[in-house]
Amino acid sequence: MGTQRNGFSKRETFILSVDVGTTSIRCHVYDKSASIRGSCSAKVSLLYPQPGWVEIDPDDLWKDFVTVVKGAVQDAGLQMCQMESLGISTQRATFMTWDRNTGKPFHNFITWQDLRAAELVRSWNWSCTMKTVHGVMKMLHFLTRQKRFLAASLVVFTTQHVSLRLVWALNNIPQLRQAVEDGSCYFGTIDTWLLYKLTKGLVHATDYSNASATAIFDSYQMCWSGFVCSLLSIPLSILPRVQNTSHKFGTCDPSIFGVPIPIMSVMADQQAAMFGECCFDIGDVKITMGTGTFMDINTGNKPHTSVAGLYPLVGWKIGADVVYLAEGNAAGTGAAIKWAQDLELFSDVTETEAIATSVDDSDGVYFVPSFSGLQAPLNDPKACASFMGLKPSTTKRHLVRAILESIAFRNKQLFEVMLRETRIPITKIRADGGVCTNNFIMQLTADLLGRKIERPSHFDMSCLGAAFVAGLGTGYWRNQEELKKLLTTDQHFLPRRSKADWDMGSPYRGVLQSWERALQRSMHWYSQP
Repeated sequence: MGTQRNGFSKRETFILSVDVGTTSIRCHVYDKSASIRGSCSAKVSLLYPQPGWVEIDPDDLWKDFVTVVKGAVQDAGLQMCQMESLGISTQRATFMTWDRNTGKPFHNFITWQDLRAAELVRSWNWSCTMKTVHGVMKMLHFLTRQKRFLAASLVVFTTQHVSLRLVWALNNIPQLRQAVEDGSCYFGTIDTWLLYKLTKGLVHATDYSNASATAIFDSYQMCWSGFVCSLLSIPLSILPRVQNTSHKFGTCDPSIFGVPIPIMSVMADQQAAMFGECCFDIGDVKITMGTGTFMDINTGNKPHTSVAGLYPLVGWKIGADVVYLAEGNAAGTGAAIKWAQDLELFSDVTETEAIATSVDDSDGVYFVPSFSGLQAPLNDPKACASFMGLKPSTTKRHLVRAILESIAFRNKQLFEVMLRETRIPITKIRADGGVCTNNFIMQLTADLLGRKIERPSHFDMSCLGAAFVAGLGTGYWRNQEELKKLLTTDQHFLPRRSKADWDMGSPYRGVLQSWERALQRSMHWYSQP
């Protein structure tokens, strides 16, 4: 497919896609076969100005974004005029506010890991106001049987959500408060800031997938929640316009890359990974194992209302079609492996598989991966990370195996909640993320779930998902069926035992039960989360 732009002759074109993750920014140039023709990456520099605060300098992030885009095109040996469109995937719930007239930020990005609003979260969750809200919503659900009222009756705030971190900023940054009063304040997650910068201030927008991850968006009504904003005194005027995931958001100003490149998709990273894995059908599941684990199931055109902590998200909105996801997450996945490496239990993560299989079992040792509390289904922010069952015979190898087993056990736990809550038949399971390169974890997860798990040939699924949506928007790819044919699988992991064998007494059944006892003993350890 060719275009003519800025005097260049008709030639092959490509799709640019950038993923701004928690630890790195990566840009890939994709061709028609979805093969990567060029790449460039940079590390995300996190700032820790106070204990528990985690920030990103917006100007540094912007410079790195521009650098990786130029670097990927250069690496591909191509020219910017050959880039047909740009797709952007970003980490979720990291936000900033800035002056709409000057573009000057009022503060750094406050990331999803930031804990400055922890006390605010605690006081709100225990407040009479929230108890009243829960009571009223339960009554409304009883009277109407509408699931959105049930969802509202169960809602609690967390530090990972934008809502109360934004309230903290509004309460503690005087120039921000003044800008709100003057009507000159813009709020945005990372995608919104990048759109603003790429279009030289012409666009203040986000997409439905990013908006749904902020906890100030109503996924049932598909708009910013007037109720939540009113409850928390968040002015609706500062929020960006919410657009379809596949949409021409604007055009990169020619002064940035030399040519005007259309921005055709903006997506939140987990939803982008789901799209990249081609999980387009109801019951499709993807498991992303990176710093944390994110397990998502396609619930079709209806949001899922959870009682155990699964989060209802907008997966994507393309045209009139909306796809919803239900998501469960576990925080300590790659983080636990990195911690073990820092302790010198091993020198290279590629060794862990061989270390784990060098012993028959963990010798009765269990690891609880709870450096950031326990998420669904236990939902205990006060749980501690721990080893249990240590004895004189315990070796480093047993410790490493116990850590890897704990990741698979958490996968099993999230999967069981997903099955129980959604009652949707599972159609396929695909895995991505850096930790999925570990065959021990992958095989044990397949055994515990009793399902086949497919691992793709390359793991940057967030980048690929944003590229797919951008390419569909320009006609570079025709439809989702064509995308499915482009997806290549590296390996299938088949369960080594049937469900009947598991029910009769798999050797892991007792191990899993003992690990669950260890979880219970690690709960409610800290007085403060």
